[in-house]
Amino acid sequence: MPNFQALPKSDSTFSLDKLVKEKDALLLKNCSHFDPALSCDCGQAFRWRCDENGRWHGIASGHRLSFQLTDNGDVRFYDTTEEEFCAFWVAYFDLNRDYETVCSRLKSDKALSDAILFCPGIHILRQDPWEALCSFILSQNNNIPRIKGIIERLCEHFGEKLAPSCFSFPSAERIASLSVTELSVLRAGFRAKYVLDAARKVTNGTVDFLKIERSDLETGREELKKIIGVGAKVAECVLLYGFGKMQAFPVDVWVRRIMAELYPNGLPACVRGNEGIAQQYLFHWKRNFQCKD
Repeated sequence: MPNFQALPKSDSTFSLDKLVKEKDALLLKNCSHFDPALSCDCGQAFRWRCDENGRWHGIASGHRLSFQLTDNGDVRFYDTTEEEFCAFWVAYFDLNRDYETVCSRLKSDKALSDAILFCPGIHILRQDPWEALCSFILSQNNNIPRIKGIIERLCEHFGEKLAPSCFSFPSAERIASLSVTELSVLRAGFRAKYVLDAARKVTNGTVDFLKIERSDLETGREELKKIIGVGAKVAECVLLYGFGKMQAFPVDVWVRRIMAELYPNGLPACVRGNEGIAQQYLFHWKRNFQCKD
């Protein structure tokens, strides 16, 4: 498998004027439309954790990062440089996209307006396609704490050590070289054989990431569904979070309820082209707020 990373396609709106160098950190100012804590903790990615002091720690594509929100709405980033932040983390947090304009369009719909007001600042995380594929296979019929535990065991046993208690996500090639018995250490149950099948098909080219990146949604879905255990929901998650295809619309139990209750005739026209962003707001709102009413 070639070294593949889907790249952002949006026009650049990120300005270095927003980034201030401090002694041991980078301060990102004017974050009224970006909440990294909410973005990292809304079911998109599973390698972020918050410590007792409110500082978040995570690893993506072998890059380590910590961040903390300030009282005035800025974000302070640690364990990175300006060069690395601009080269990698700007894309990862999708800071090149004009979310203010996107959300303004989405808010023409009443339910989406309520969802965005409830959890402002969610961005779609632009993850490594293999990590997204593996993670969402492991997420099937699972809860977030358990998913995080399985993924951490995967990294600890088969990833590369980056620092004490800090490991990279193992490559598809590494996982493809293992057996289901060796993967039993993950305690992932039936999902282990799906991960192994995914790794082998990605490694031998049966599933072609470059083809998915260059293709339309339907072709991408069919390519991913060549993997045992990958159905509609996992495929949509991978297309959205791993390939940045903003028209992808993952449907789980929460989103299915939203569609039945609020959009029985389909999504409103204002979401066209940004279905994935709308889905993330609706999902988080339904799961954390509306279901308590």
